[in-house]
Amino acid sequence: MSVTLDINAEEPRWGDLDHLARSAIDATLAHLGHDPACFEVSLLACDDARIKGLNAGFRDKDKATNVLSWPAWDLSAETPGDLPEAPETGTPEEPEALGDIALAYETCLREAGEQGKPFAEHVTHLIVHSVLHLLGYDHETDEDAALMEKTEVAILATMGIADPYAGDESEPVAPATGAD
Repeated sequence: MSVTLDINAEEPRWGDLDHLARSAIDATLAHLGHDPACFEVSLLACDDARIKGLNAGFRDKDKATNVLSWPAWDLSAETPGDLPEAPETGTPEEPEALGDIALAYETCLREAGEQGKPFAEHVTHLIVHSVLHLLGYDHETDEDAALMEKTEVAILATMGIADPYAGDESEPVAPATGAD
């Protein structure tokens, strides 16, 4: 079975994100040893204007960003480089909410073009990254960033997606609140 996924598609240019998002979330949870059917994630598929407002309101950054995440729980490790705490596990009948993710269409499209990556692969990476934030991973320290990047690369490899950091010196995306 698959994660319970609630998509709020405010921006119609996203099209049908269900399969892509569900695949990324399921792969992330399964890679970490969790049954995807026991969890719920909400996804806001929006535009740059909407995410700019969210970024300003939650992170005091008055600019658009590619993705934001809001973990339901603070699962972050106390020691840099350690694995986060395991989340509470629901059941397929009553899945446990992990949190919320918001994706901005224009920024994701622009970044994929600038990086020469297929749009779907870039968005898949951002969803994997965000689900890891929901699960307590962060990149506030070098040790935490190394753990998170290694985990992302391994998950994406299971999906047939190349290392998104190969040759990329850009900063990883940050969560909106909580995980870091």
